[in-house]
Amino acid sequence: MSDTTPPPYVPEPTPYAAPVAAGKTNTLAIVSLVTSLVGIGLAGVITGHISLGQIKRTGESGHGLALAGLIIGYIGIAFGVILTIFWIGLFIAAANSNSYTGY
Repeated sequence: MSDTTPPPYVPEPTPYAAPVAAGKTNTLAIVSLVTSLVGIGLAGVITGHISLGQIKRTGESGHGLALAGLIIGYIGIAFGVILTIFWIGLFIAAANSNSYTGY
């Protein structure tokens, strides 16, 4: 008697998507965010604008970092301008006060 049993069932391997390599993050976008957070708003704004242009051209990741660096940088610059105007006004008011009893 011959054995005519079929071979055991072996499922076909399921195809899977190859892992996608994460895109390179733009270095200037990171610099923009860090300098804005440290308090160097002007550098954050400048590097943020440059990095947005590079990201648009090269397709790198980091758009959100650059945008956050720009926003925080502009807020820091505005705060600095307001604080400077306040201090100048305070010094002018102090200089014009009549309570000075100089020699």
